[in-house]
Formats: sequence, structure tokens, C-alpha cells
Amino acid sequence: MTTTRKAPTGILGFPVAPFTENNQLDEKGLATNIQFLIEEGLEAIFVACGAGEYQSISKEEYEAMIDVAVSVSGGKVPVYTGVGGNIQTSLEFAKISADKGADGYLILPPYLVAGEQQGLAGYFKTIAESTDLNAIVYQRDQVSLSVSALEALAEVPQVVGVKDGLGDMELNTILTQTFGKRFSWLNGMPLAEVTMPAFVPLGFDSYSSAISNYIPHISRKFYQALLDGEQEVVQDILQQVILPINNIRRQGKGYAVSLIKAGMEIMGLPVGETVRLPILPVEKEHYRELESILNKAIDLYPKNILVQSIKGDL
Repeated sequence: MTTTRKAPTGILGFPVAPFTENNQLDEKGLATNIQFLIEEGLEAIFVACGAGEYQSISKEEYEAMIDVAVSVSGGKVPVYTGVGGNIQTSLEFAKISADKGADGYLILPPYLVAGEQQGLAGYFKTIAESTDLNAIVYQRDQVSLSVSALEALAEVPQVVGVKDGLGDMELNTILTQTFGKRFSWLNGMPLAEVTMPAFVPLGFDSYSSAISNYIPHISRKFYQALLDGEQEVVQDILQQVILPINNIRRQGKGYAVSLIKAGMEIMGLPVGETVRLPILPVEKEHYRELESILNKAIDLYPKNILVQSIKGDL
């Protein structure tokens, strides 16, 4: 555990919650997922968050997922957990995260209600101050944070970052230019590679990558090309891989989660396709469509060639 007051930068790993066919948490599958992400060079692990079906797991499963993440990471990368929804549950889960050796947590929006800006700031502040762990606040759904709300949170040392899942670029411009480096800025949009070209110029230096669960080398190549100004590479990967996958994601509510599991299955990283209600598995037609896209993607961007190229640059 670290008290360094800085959020992770780069590509962030969000492992899924693998379930067996009888709907039990598959801890071995989770460990494999996390180990894969670490070996592929992702800069942090965010466990039991959105991709990990935070809204559908029990307290016992939550604790088990943290144990697996902390054990597998072994201090090689920081481990963040998800907290949020019910504030009392959030406070309990924040304490669990601290007790189990996590480095921080991503604070999800409060459940159902919107709240005034002062109330939202109080919600995030109360959770963040409940432990000494780093906290990242997540604006999405009904939560859109104002300058005044972030001014209040800027006084809390534990709050190290703001993750955006709204995509309101006018608001993002105002917030990033008002607070600058006081916060780290994380892109949390669905399939964040789609919007990262617009986020980077504002100072966003990290994003949560769903596709890194199954094609991390392509996400890495894309992000590096974006940072290096290689526009042709960026556009090619967008057109050949990212936008086609995003087109499938947009066809089903809950696909932000279930499509990850489908992609992992296709790429030989079996975690099963079991998801918990109200999320549904990917439809067979969309599964076949994703399989075709990934087969083409691997032909265009073979992993072994990319790995050799990276090693050659070291």
C-alpha cells in the first residue's frame, strides 16, 4: 500500500468478474485476468469496478476480489477498488479496501439520486476522508461536477484524480484549465479509445481500456501513436478495430461489460460469458461479428511483431 498522492497514469486495467456457470465467483479466472493485464504492462488494476460488475457482487465476493488482486499484483502495480452507490456501504467497502492493502479506490456516483453540487461534493469528500487511501472521483450518469464542487474536493489530500464518463468536452475544458495538475484526469468513457484523441490535448493522461482485457497490445500501439502524433496509425486503428468494436457495444445495454467477456473468450482467455442481471450475454450474431473483427485485427497488428518491436526499442 502506498500513500503517494498521485493517480495512476497510462492505460488502466479493469478486470472482469468471472462467474462459473452456476453463478459463483471464479477466483482462478480473476487471477488469470489480472496476471495477464500486469504482464501486458498495464499501469494499474481497478478491481470490482464497473467492468467487475460492482453493482451485482456480494460483500464476500468483493473481499475475495480484492484479496486476489492484491495477491497477484504483489506490489508491482497499484490496486484500486470500486466503492460507491449507497454511502454507508461505500464507507464499509472503503475500510475493507484499506484493511486489505489496496492503494486507493474509484468512487462511483451515488445510487439513483442526483443531489445538489454541495451534496455531491459532501458524498465524495466523506468517502475520501474515511481512510488514508487515494481516491478518484467519477463523474458519470447523473453526476456532473461543477467548479465549486471540485474546489471543495481540492482541499481533500486523498482526492488525487477525476475520472470522466460524461464526455462533456466544454465541462472538461473548464475543469482541466481551472484545476490543472491539482488532479489527475482519467478518461472513463465507454471504450475510451474512441474519445482519447479529444481528451489528450486537455491534459487527460490515462484511460480505462476495456479492450486491454483481450487485445492490450493494440490499445498500447494506439495510445503510443496518439502520444507520438502518428495520426495515420491512430486513424487506421480507429477505423479497423476500435470503431467496429464500438459499433457492436452500442447495440446492447450492458455490452460495456458482456462484450469484454466475449472478447476474452474469442482471444483464448476463458472467463465464461456468465453475467449477472440485468446485464445479458452478447447475442450470437454480435459475438460472431466481434470474432470477425478480432481475427482481422490480429492479422493487421500481430502481437509477436509488436512485442519484438517494443523490445527492440528498449
